[in-house]
Amino acid sequence: MNTDSQSDEALVLLAQRGEKYAFGMLVARYQERLLRYGRRFLGNPDDVSDVVQDVFVRAYQNIQGFDASQRFSPWIYRIAHNAFVNALRKKTREPVYVFDLDTVIPHALVDDTEQVERERGETRRILESFLEQLSPKYREVLVLHYFDELSYADIAEVLQVPMGTVGVRLRRAREALQSIYQSSHKEL
Repeated sequence: MNTDSQSDEALVLLAQRGEKYAFGMLVARYQERLLRYGRRFLGNPDDVSDVVQDVFVRAYQNIQGFDASQRFSPWIYRIAHNAFVNALRKKTREPVYVFDLDTVIPHALVDDTEQVERERGETRRILESFLEQLSPKYREVLVLHYFDELSYADIAEVLQVPMGTVGVRLRRAREALQSIYQSSHKEL
């Protein structure tokens, strides 16, 4: 059976029936995405890998409780979000989020020419410095929306906030980025 073309939810149904290979396919689909997401929260790559592995263990242990009529991605992101927050709580009293800028660059910037790669690297450096200046709640919503391409509804589910709050945070995050950008150009 070709599982590559099956939806996440179809794979979940197979995993719920005891087909371990189906859960392995879900891990393959989400591992890199969750690692990038985790780097936003934790600075040590070893910590991120460990926590992401725990995320998949928790997901596997709770796969029977997942409603396959719902979308899988918000569910796994919610488990990851909670795991990353818990990992931070173990390290510090107040969470400090670190974002991997590779996750913020829009796919449209990808091209194989050297000039575009140089410009992309410069854009990354600039965006990284700008993101560091944003509060964690704005950084996270920007990354979830623009890189992970989650919908407002999915972000609301992951963060457990109303959908209207997601829209407000995105708008405020864009305004804050614009303000940071304008301030940086005044200094030049």
